[in-house]
Amino acid sequence: MKACIMCGGLGTRLRPLTLERPKPMIPLLNKPSVVHLIEHLKAEGFTEAVLTLGYLGEMIEEEVRKIEGIDIDCVYERTALGTAGGVRNSRSYLKDGVFMVVGGDHVLDLQLREIYRFHETNDAIVTIGLICIDNPFEYGVCDMDADGVIHRFLEKPEPGEAFSNLVNTGIYVCDPEIIDWIPGGEMYDFAKDVFPALLDAGKEIDGFLVQGRWTDIGNHEMYRNACKWKLDQISGSVRIPTPRIRDPVVIGEGSDIAESSMIVGPVVIGENTTIGDRVLIGPYTTIGSGCTIEDDAHILTSHIYDNVRIGRKSLIFSSIIDNDCYVHENCSLETGTVLGSRAVVSNGAILSGVRIWSDNVVERGGHLRSDMVD
Repeated sequence: MKACIMCGGLGTRLRPLTLERPKPMIPLLNKPSVVHLIEHLKAEGFTEAVLTLGYLGEMIEEEVRKIEGIDIDCVYERTALGTAGGVRNSRSYLKDGVFMVVGGDHVLDLQLREIYRFHETNDAIVTIGLICIDNPFEYGVCDMDADGVIHRFLEKPEPGEAFSNLVNTGIYVCDPEIIDWIPGGEMYDFAKDVFPALLDAGKEIDGFLVQGRWTDIGNHEMYRNACKWKLDQISGSVRIPTPRIRDPVVIGEGSDIAESSMIVGPVVIGENTTIGDRVLIGPYTTIGSGCTIEDDAHILTSHIYDNVRIGRKSLIFSSIIDNDCYVHENCSLETGTVLGSRAVVSNGAILSGVRIWSDNVVERGGHLRSDMVD
């Protein structure tokens, strides 16, 4: 089985996390999200993957080349081509048989093999993976009958327009014939362009209602939600002589945790991280490698990347902190705060759900309520 993984987007809604990395390289439990995706494809029986690369694509290629057990090819886009245009640009790798299209920012635990096999047994040119969600208004909704045939689409419906909460996951299983429906060298999208053209021409499009969890990492809230349910899947158990660490907790080699600190899982901590005295780390937190968490700090439902220093008595909750940041003493990072790489938060500062671009410095004792994007 073969997959085409779309990795060409800019990830603008995720800035500052995507200022220096492409979206598929954002850490998910201290590992790039695209690596999680490819490992899941491997587990589902996929043996080949073609990655369409654009913005900072070299970073993705370098990372995925380390993955064993699956043949990986990379195709670069000189300009943004959209979901369908990226497939057309990769046609030399896809023209010989059925293939699956999946987003490089997808986080999922779906049984992809089932969608693939379903498509192989029907006559549709494409099968779309569908999932039910409570709020379909940020997605494309589909009208599917009991035979699994799709009759209409509507992208991002307004309230009162949605005829279903079956949404398009962006997971497609395609016959190679579909490439003939995509013009070359221009921006072209499956949902907006290809599928309406197929329906107008009387071509059958099938849907497959998937079971399990799926999201794309479209913004910071969706990213935190993806981390949360991935943390729900861990089963780590530590053997440290203290009753203050409650599983599931995964701790990397070389990390040192003071016995007076408390960690309540699910939590993942990387390698060579030091956690001082009386630190509280709450559920649904990840901390990267090479970090220092000083005495009396509290970190709750937050995601801290590599080589970050958190000062004494600082409070971090529902926030994201990129590599090499320094949060000094007695600071408070409130829900929704995102620090870009190498940002510095000076003593006593309060950040109320703001985004701080890379290399910025928040003044001592300041209360920041608006983003720093310069």
